[in-house]
Amino acid sequence: MATPSPDPYSTLGVARGASEKDIKSAYRKLAKELHPDRNKDNPKAAERFGKVTQAYDLLSDKDKRARFDRGEIDSDGNPANPFAGMGGMGGGFNGGGFGGGGRSGGFRPEDLQGMGGAEGVDLGDLFEGLFGGGPRSRGAGGFGGGAFGGQQRRPPPPQKGADIAYRLRVSLADAATLKPQRITLADGKTIDLKLPEGLESGTQMRLKGKGQTGPGGTGDGIVTIDVDPHKLYRRDGDDVRLDLPITLDEAVRGGKVRVPTVDGPVMMTIKPGTSGGTVLRLKGKGFTRKGGQRGDQLVTLEIQLPRDLAELTRRLEGWSDEGEPRGKLGV
Repeated sequence: MATPSPDPYSTLGVARGASEKDIKSAYRKLAKELHPDRNKDNPKAAERFGKVTQAYDLLSDKDKRARFDRGEIDSDGNPANPFAGMGGMGGGFNGGGFGGGGRSGGFRPEDLQGMGGAEGVDLGDLFEGLFGGGPRSRGAGGFGGGAFGGQQRRPPPPQKGADIAYRLRVSLADAATLKPQRITLADGKTIDLKLPEGLESGTQMRLKGKGQTGPGGTGDGIVTIDVDPHKLYRRDGDDVRLDLPITLDEAVRGGKVRVPTVDGPVMMTIKPGTSGGTVLRLKGKGFTRKGGQRGDQLVTLEIQLPRDLAELTRRLEGWSDEGEPRGKLGV
């Protein structure tokens, strides 16, 4: 028979009369101190983390806590001994209402001699009256029902071990391309994690059997993913946005320019006479959607003038642009 977990009050370091607020405060303090992310080289801390979580699960449930305090369940949430407090039943009929002289050895029919003999007594009716079954009731459970009948409550199944929470930071480029990530578990082992399609910040992944061990099986690992911001790219739904500087010469004459993407640099063609603010689309260079298709990379062109404007000013001497770029604005 498995040894019950330690007393949950002792595990959290609180008194039996502690308030819900004190219990929650104690749990948060211990969970922060023992969290596997802060104790990657200390498997014992991960083990304590699981016990602390199990203790909090029991004491934060008002019904379970009350049943534990009454001794109805143990610290694992399993029913306590159903016969506790009944005092051994082996001698319950001796020296009391039946028989005399405090004999030991159990009830015997001849003990009814002082009650008019055993011939007229239906022993079945006698026991049924004692143990809760009505007269002549014949339950399939032996003594007709009640504590010993066929409707005896079954104990709940043993609980699984606690889950272990992890947080994984992923770069925006890796998140878009679903590059596998290496993660270290509470037991010190490392695994390569395959990222899911449709990934975004807050996505959770369940690692079956990577939690704490319990009497009913092993819990799981719960990985919450945070996608880090990028110095070049911005996420826009399933698309990736990039601002790309180009020279005045490239805007006027056009040509091919090198563009960074989450998959690596590619060449992109700019048409002659392209204006600043133009958005060009690179197909399939965005985030991976559920179903496997990918969004695009949207490139916004920014025309940069040369630092030394003397030569440009000389070349534009006597020339002016007669266009009306603000005509649509009504000014």
